[in-house]
Amino acid sequence: MTTAWRRHGIALAVAFVLILLMFRSDVGDLVQIWWNSTTFGHCLFIGPVVAWLIWQRRAELAQLTPTGWWPGLALVAIGGFGCLLGDAGSVGFARQLGLVMMLQGAVVTILGPNVARGLLFPLCYAFFLVPFGEGLEPPLQTITVAIVMPLLHLVGVPAVVDGVLIHAGRYYFEVAEACSGAKFVIAMVAFGVLVANLCFLSWKRRAIFLVVSVVVPVVANGFRAFGTIWAANLTSIEAATGFDHIVYGWVFFALVMAAVLAIGWRWFDRAPDDPAFDPARLQAVPRHRTELLVATALVLATVAIFPSWSAAIAGRAQPLPAHIDLPDIAGWHRVPVSTRAPWMPYHPGADHYLFGRYADGSGATVDMSIAVFGNQHEGKELIAFGTGVLRQEDRWVRVENLPAISGGSAMRITAPGPVERIVATWYRVGDTTTQDETLVKIETMKARLLGGPQRAVAIHLSVEGADPRPIARFLAALGPIATVADRAAGMR
Repeated sequence: MTTAWRRHGIALAVAFVLILLMFRSDVGDLVQIWWNSTTFGHCLFIGPVVAWLIWQRRAELAQLTPTGWWPGLALVAIGGFGCLLGDAGSVGFARQLGLVMMLQGAVVTILGPNVARGLLFPLCYAFFLVPFGEGLEPPLQTITVAIVMPLLHLVGVPAVVDGVLIHAGRYYFEVAEACSGAKFVIAMVAFGVLVANLCFLSWKRRAIFLVVSVVVPVVANGFRAFGTIWAANLTSIEAATGFDHIVYGWVFFALVMAAVLAIGWRWFDRAPDDPAFDPARLQAVPRHRTELLVATALVLATVAIFPSWSAAIAGRAQPLPAHIDLPDIAGWHRVPVSTRAPWMPYHPGADHYLFGRYADGSGATVDMSIAVFGNQHEGKELIAFGTGVLRQEDRWVRVENLPAISGGSAMRITAPGPVERIVATWYRVGDTTTQDETLVKIETMKARLLGGPQRAVAIHLSVEGADPRPIARFLAALGPIATVADRAAGMR
């Protein structure tokens, strides 16, 4: 190791340690997700893979000279701003992505553009450290159902489907998020990108291999779900699901990886010992060089701006009334809540939470809940995993999404009994009323960063059964959702 590499390596290690310490809460969140989530357990292997990829390049990297390069601060600043936006909008993905980008920017700034180009694939592969892809679960549930149903009919198992619920033979099955195959698709994308880089030179072959890496686990998961239901029909649900959990956790992914590798094997066109890059092409003296100590100090100073900015806006909050009540609605009166099919939305961080049932002269009933937040931050969010209409491990499960009701998202849910409900949801953040959870996050960011109303309100209306018309009549008497939300927050 040359003196230059030793000095720059030490500076980079110091910068990494200090950045991780400044964002230690996000580091802790990442590690917790990697360790506890079955969907993102593969992220535990990304760090060692990145280290191995760098080690593979050690001979070529030794022929390059690291140098400080201040334009790399742009990547640090973009990552820091992403962290700021994520903190303002309580979006963990943005914070975690920003953290990875700041570390990548530190590499570019402290080691220089030539070394960064030599490390281009390992640096880009580090993006897989960030958990992403949960949005794939609903469409993959639909695809799994579409694969399972014709296969069940093919083998003579009588089956009908209702959303993500399948009644096959003697049993009901839910194609839940965990059964969608999303975790295998996400992990296979990471695996496919690695193999495409290591085993192919042709970009066309790489693209085809990545498509195969996605299609094969989706189809295989559909057959796995079919096999479980068929086996339950032949034996018992306990035996079938017990075997499925073993196969699903330990064998299935290994078989899918082996199948994908077998499909692509004959088209591999890169030898394992081929150099990762040509160091002779990366010997140009870069412009905009800077001294190592200056580059390191600039990285740390740039990173430090964003936690300070977050701290400056952390105290923003909307004053709320000490007590709030559900509104009085013409033609509707309060009645006791359901004991036959009890259900309540879950908003554990709300400053005020109300839930009650209304009935009209015809006997129709509508449940209403209002959750009011004076401000939002980590652990106190209007929208978060396992909150809202359905909580984590809830007895109620989503059957299907329905067309919007007066601008509010609508969902049909069911619980053992069986009983079912329709739930319509609206959110009020800043000056916006919406059903779009992404827009909620954007408006939360705007309110935190730029000022304006800090309160956030969730309103849910629900009816037992499958007829949404009482909700429409209730809304007509209730008036504009924005007005109801603002009154609940003491703004009108």
